[in-house]
Amino acid sequence: ATLSFYIDLILQRYASHLENADILEFFSIIRIMRLFKLTRHSSGLKILIQTFRASAKELTLLVFFLVLGIVIFASLVYYAERIQANPHNDFNSIPLGLWWALVTMTTVGYGDMAPKTYVGMFVGALCALAGVLTIALPVPVIVSNFAMYYSHTQARAKLPKKRRRVL
Repeated sequence: ATLSFYIDLILQRYASHLENADILEFFSIIRIMRLFKLTRHSSGLKILIQTFRASAKELTLLVFFLVLGIVIFASLVYYAERIQANPHNDFNSIPLGLWWALVTMTTVGYGDMAPKTYVGMFVGALCALAGVLTIALPVPVIVSNFAMYYSHTQARAKLPKKRRRVL
């Protein structure tokens, strides 16, 4: 722990002479990654990690269906907005539609892009609805996994500690 501190201190002092200070950022990231060692000491973080490991299949399906929906709705909104000749069209390409569909399906809604046609607005409403349903479907499975691991941890904490006898 102290060695990385001194390495970081030395690199910061001499990084002003370097043209490319990417190595400094790399060591900063390594120092942040050491925080993951704290999971050994926190029962709550252990429960979360066990929950995510047990729910890996559901999370993979969630990501797959989100990506599939994003691609479909990006294409739909791109073609829906091209129906009318509009100089203020935000959807000049399908990759821009991908960004909009990602923001809409995850219900972030930055507001930087919005459909202007009625067909595009209808596609947007369907995209938001599909995003909410897609994200909501695996939640009960993940919650039940969390409840199971939490109850196991609570039951284990109530068990008497094993005593060691000194002969």
